[in-house]
Amino acid sequence: MLAVRTSGDFVALLEGLIWLLLAWSASYSAAIGEPLPSVAMLSVSATLVFVCWAHRPFRLTLQRYRIRRRRTEMLMHIIALPLLLALFFGVLIESLLTPLSGQQKMLMYNVLATSGWLVFALTLLVKYLMFRLKPR
Repeated sequence: MLAVRTSGDFVALLEGLIWLLLAWSASYSAAIGEPLPSVAMLSVSATLVFVCWAHRPFRLTLQRYRIRRRRTEMLMHIIALPLLLALFFGVLIESLLTPLSGQQKMLMYNVLATSGWLVFALTLLVKYLMFRLKPR
């Protein structure tokens, strides 16, 4: 069961990393004024989704363990919480200091989402070590 749980955790980590890379590529595309990085990341994401869907052993492994819980935790760490924090900090900075441009707001979201993903990864690592080192 630990191996199946570990593979489910690994899939959730990879999915979170793909979301982060897509957000950073959108931010980079806006900074340089060219859509090529976002298009490249979208094609890499589509390729990975297709491979995960078409590769039968991997699909069966994912069906054995309910990946939905880990995926929900990951989405809370990299999408929901950073959006709320970016909204709060954006309003706070705009009301106290200076107005922010769209690129600055996107950068703030990307930094918060990256830190949320790192917290998620460290949480999974600690859980894995606790289950691995637990006396039987």
